[in-house]
Amino acid sequence: MPSTTNMTSIRVALVDDDIGFQKALKEALASAPDMVLSAVAGTHALGLSMLNGPQVDVLIIDLGLPDGSGIDIIRAAHAKWPECNLMVSTTFGDELHVMQSLEAGASGYLLKDSAPQNLVYEIRSLHSGGSPISPLIARKILTRFQQDNKKTVSTDNQASVKLVASLSSREQEVLEYITKGFSSNEIAGLMAVSPHTVLTFVRRIYAKLKVKSKTEAIYEARNQGLLG
Repeated sequence: MPSTTNMTSIRVALVDDDIGFQKALKEALASAPDMVLSAVAGTHALGLSMLNGPQVDVLIIDLGLPDGSGIDIIRAAHAKWPECNLMVSTTFGDELHVMQSLEAGASGYLLKDSAPQNLVYEIRSLHSGGSPISPLIARKILTRFQQDNKKTVSTDNQASVKLVASLSSREQEVLEYITKGFSSNEIAGLMAVSPHTVLTFVRRIYAKLKVKSKTEAIYEARNQGLLG
């Protein structure tokens, strides 16, 4: 009859071509009573082949494999083993690899700058719902988020400026006359155009401000900063 420990063991698999790292991780997991190393693959091809076998709880992937990118394995594992927690363990700390890995489905990203024994703690954290990320990687993600946020704000501001600038000078003039209470005929006389032309300007203003009346036009124009 299997023991309780075996029944609750966290099943771990590794895709990494570094023999020294493989050995160190095996030793680290051997000392962890709640974990078992189910499979090890040293190449991109073997890593993909591994996904045809039983699903594990945690899959650790190195990105720099001799015959391909570990990101392909992350993407495939995310599709084939949907319940598996995927964690990158690599020397690549650049933004491109980080973002591609996370977008492919990785829930953790650790640099190989600490002893494999520390992975035992990180594996437990990942398995319990955490997202272990090296401090340097966390900083890169935060910086990327801040940059994207600035771009969004800048785009919103540009959209606002574009909206404000969407009225022609003549339309702006008609809008200001409307605000002062002049009728269409009066505006036509002031601008030396026909009443029909004034009504055309008014329809354009309504369309651009997305309103249906003079009152709404004045309110929306002030709200958008078109009127002083």
